[in-house]
Amino acid sequence: MNDDTFVPRGTAPADTSLIGIVVAIPEPWSQLLVDWRAKVGDVQASLVPPHVTLLPPTQVPAAERPAISAHLASVARAHPAFTMHLSGTGTFHPVSKVVFVAVARGIGDCELLAGDVRRGPLARSLSFPYHPHVTVAHDVPADMLELAYSGLADLSAEFQVQHFTEFEQTPSGAWAVAREYPLTGPPR
Repeated sequence: MNDDTFVPRGTAPADTSLIGIVVAIPEPWSQLLVDWRAKVGDVQASLVPPHVTLLPPTQVPAAERPAISAHLASVARAHPAFTMHLSGTGTFHPVSKVVFVAVARGIGDCELLAGDVRRGPLARSLSFPYHPHVTVAHDVPADMLELAYSGLADLSAEFQVQHFTEFEQTPSGAWAVAREYPLTGPPR
């Protein structure tokens, strides 16, 4: 299993939390992407809200949550809001059975944010090079991967990213919003 994906994991020890930091996809595109993920049989459709990952699932000690929140607030204050444009599809096949919606605009902003998020108390390495994207099919049969790839190929969604979101995994395996961090940095 790839540790950079938002999939159900075993229960975290009582003194830790499993968190992830993302750019959440707003409506109306969020529900569209959830519907597509369900349509292709991806069991994560109801557990993982559509997002661009900045920090993959990371187990953190409960005692470090205040320092992590302060770190994330500091990162958010250093970065301005930006425009994201999702356009078309891509795949990581044959490395992994994933189809995604591509980030056409906002890639650099996500790279800078992700780099800053993964410092200090959240410093960690990644299993794969960072590549901003929105997963729409993961570990489903080949015909369903193809359906997602072709069915969303013409998708175009543009929106302002005003904040990033800290998710925490619940005991059911779903990811819930823990906190949002407004991007208030000076324009670039």
